[in-house]
Amino acid sequence: MEAYCQSCGMPLTEEVLGAEKDGSKNQEYCMYCYKEGAFTDDHTMDEMIEICADIIVKEDKSANREEEIRKMKEYFPKLKRWSK
Repeated sequence: MEAYCQSCGMPLTEEVLGAEKDGSKNQEYCMYCYKEGAFTDDHTMDEMIEICADIIVKEDKSANREEEIRKMKEYFPKLKRWSK
């Protein structure tokens, strides 16, 4: 089963795993969201969705930004960082 960052939803591979303070790999978050045992930002979930939508549209010119945001608004509340 494929693992995803529990903050931004990015597929997790060994190369992009975040790190704890001791340098060990964190299995739940990517290196863009989690470094040295802490989140790299204090974005809200909605801010993170906007950032991710911008990245997706930049990487995939055929992506529809509004559709990506709609999908993320359904998916992100299920991620560990954003679930209440």
